This record gives sequence, structure tokens and C-alpha cells, in this order.
Amino acid sequence: MARPPPNPLYILRGSGDVVNTLHFCCDGQGPSLLYSGSGKGAIHVWNLTTRRPECVLESHSGNSVIWLQALKESSTLISQGRDMRMCVWDLSEGRGAVTDSLLTGSVGFCQCSLLETRSGSTLLAHPTENMEEVSVVEMKSWTQVCTLKPHLKLGMLMCMKMWQAESGPVLCAGYEDGSVILWDVSHRRPFSCLKAHTEPVMCLDVDVCRQKGVSGSSDNILHSWTINDQRNLQMHSSVQLTNPGVSSARVRADGKILATAGWDNNIRVFGWKKLKALAVLQHHTDMVNSVAFSDHQDPPQRLLAAGSKDQRITVWSIYSES
Repeated sequence: MARPPPNPLYILRGSGDVVNTLHFCCDGQGPSLLYSGSGKGAIHVWNLTTRRPECVLESHSGNSVIWLQALKESSTLISQGRDMRMCVWDLSEGRGAVTDSLLTGSVGFCQCSLLETRSGSTLLAHPTENMEEVSVVEMKSWTQVCTLKPHLKLGMLMCMKMWQAESGPVLCAGYEDGSVILWDVSHRRPFSCLKAHTEPVMCLDVDVCRQKGVSGSSDNILHSWTINDQRNLQMHSSVQLTNPGVSSARVRADGKILATAGWDNNIRVFGWKKLKALAVLQHHTDMVNSVAFSDHQDPPQRLLAAGSKDQRITVWSIYSES
């Protein structure tokens, strides 16, 4: 007989508004932290030991914070808001100051993607005022590396992820017409395009080690796809969901499980290899906007967090055996 789904390990309350985005920082240097971005521009820095905010950063003129990312081995946080700005925060020694910012011109919901390259530079891919376009910039100087825009009319840019391949930076982007494009950033051209969904691609993630990705949409089909040696995207498998709408999808770093955030208030957990449904985590009373896995190196410490329109963050310990 299957075990019933667990309850949350704990619940973080006090965000004060819709929770749009989450990002863990559990690298062992200092306390384990969870960053959350709210619909009113607040960034909470949660200490996972005390389960309370270490500080609250007021940002983006009260506009929604839709993406957060901490730089590795530094006290720098990057935030993206609906005020069309990216902000760079210095959080060292208790500070909470914006040291730099970039006006993107984007009024959409597409989240940025960050890549710390082998050469030591930091690349940021962000949406622009041209709703179909990705701009890639080098962060230290904000120098533009390239822009990526499809030749065909695929509609608005919806989501993306950038990573380092042997040949250079690669970016995968999802579009309003349901297409997914794999971009060669260095040569500013697409490797391949896959019509993955009939509805807009709301989220995607890529397991770089296994050259396999997943995308969710406003429909009720979750698709996984592979990237072959010729950099072609190929459909791998799919699973039909009980209810339509996936806000966020994340593959855990060990490549064993996948979590999705549902418009139906539920978090779903799948086996990553075959998209086998493993659990439905029910607690939230409104749409789940974001899911994130912690970057703990010790398997039993691994956590899953979910942020919701109900203003709460649930933290779960699931399938964390080594």
C-alpha cells in the first residue's frame, strides 16, 4: 500500500503578498537561506535554521519581484522586477543595498537566466521591450553579447534557461505558440526548434548532465525532451495532468525527481527518468507560482520549497534518501 503524501516540514508565513519566486542558497558558507520575491516588491531572506527572515529588502518601487538568483561564492543577489529593472544587491556583512541596476524595458513575465562561465565572466539573459527577443549581457560592464530573436513569428518569449556546453553558452527558450528553441549563443543562431505544446510554454528546466529538458504549459500536458549530439530537440515522453496549468518546473540536481507548481494549488512530484507520478503535495489554498530545490550537498538535508498566491511558502523533505 502506497504511503500517503507527507505534510510540509514547515511553513514560512509573513511574505505580505503573493509569493512569485524562490531561490535557495545552502552552500555551507554561513546559514542556509531561502530568498523569496513577493507581488509588492519585497525580497525576504529566510534563515532556514530559525525559520524567520534575516532581513526584508524593499525593491522595484513596490512592483512584483519575479526572479531571484544569488551569485556563487559571493554575497551578491540579482533581482528582476515588473518595473522593467534588474537590481544587483550587496548583502555582505548585513548590508542590503542596490549597487547597480539595468533597465530591460520588458513588461512581461519571462524570468531571466544567469550563467557564471568557466572563463570567470557572468552572463545574464533577459527579456527586452521587444517581446520576442532575448538579450545576453556581460554583467560586470552590462556589455551586450548578443540578441536572439526567432525568424518565424512564435509570439512572446515566455521562459528560458542558459547553461555552459563544451562549445560555449547555450540557451533554451519557450514561446507563446508552444515552441521551444535551443540557441547557440556564441553564433547567435538556433540549433533547433521543437513544437512542444499547443498552448504557451509557461516554464521549462534542463538537466544539463543528461541533456534532457521538461516544459509545462497552460494545457494539461507535461513534456520531456532530449538534446542529441547534433543539438536537435526531440520529444521524449509526456504525462497528462489532472488539471491544466503549470507555473514552474524544476529537476533536482541529482536527476532523480521533478517537481511542478500547479494552477490547481498542488505541487506534483515525478520520477525524472520516466515521468512517473510519485506524489501530489496538497497544502496551498491558491495557485502555486514557484518551486525550488535546495542546493544542499548532503542528500538527507535536501529540501523542496513552494511559493503560492496564498502568500505562504511550504518547505518539504521528500525522497531525500541518498
